[in-house]
Amino acid sequence: MSGTRETRLDEWSPRLLKSRLYQRILVDIIIGALAPGEQLDENILSRRYGGGLAGIREALARLALEGLVVRRARVGTSVAPLDLMGAREAFEARCLVEVHCAGLAAQHATPDEIAAIRATLDDGEAAVADNDGAALAAMDEAFHVAVAAASGNRALAKMVVTLHHQTARYWLYAMRGGSDDGVEALNEHRRLADLIAARDVERARAEMLKVLGDFPSEMKRSLEGR
Repeated sequence: MSGTRETRLDEWSPRLLKSRLYQRILVDIIIGALAPGEQLDENILSRRYGGGLAGIREALARLALEGLVVRRARVGTSVAPLDLMGAREAFEARCLVEVHCAGLAAQHATPDEIAAIRATLDDGEAAVADNDGAALAAMDEAFHVAVAAASGNRALAKMVVTLHHQTARYWLYAMRGGSDDGVEALNEHRRLADLIAARDVERARAEMLKVLGDFPSEMKRSLEGR
């Protein structure tokens, strides 16, 4: 059953893409290594990430569909600017979709899918201790994608991937002031995995709300200060 779901999700899940170019560019946008508004030259990206131009163009096309890069004729491709209203709306949608996914995962997740959810957090302590933004971004995405995949609902899981990408970099901007909440956030993720394993639908839904948190005032201040 797990393998069947993995196959169904293969065409959209970032961690299952044959090419890693998309994922690497995505993470660099999320952590700000590719800054909002930065012009993206395909040849430079090809040298930076070690891929061919065809792969880079495919990755950029996907990122454009997700609203993370902007492509304009005769102007080129650039990283999408930060948009507080868009982030707020995407976050509100995440709360609706991911809470439901958590409940479905508590009902339907296979043992292999539960193990996959837990495995995404294996290097959490090291990432928090090192304040490794790239590792934290990749870990958080892998966790939410794994929970969504375990829901068994492909349509909802697709939404989770896109909405996560639209909000992730805003959270990291807000956290750059030196947040010391990483360990507690990691523990919340692990409690959610435990509740899914325990088949506790209502508490899994409630814990997902905790994992998602609130649209923080710190984020608004961070963006307004830019």
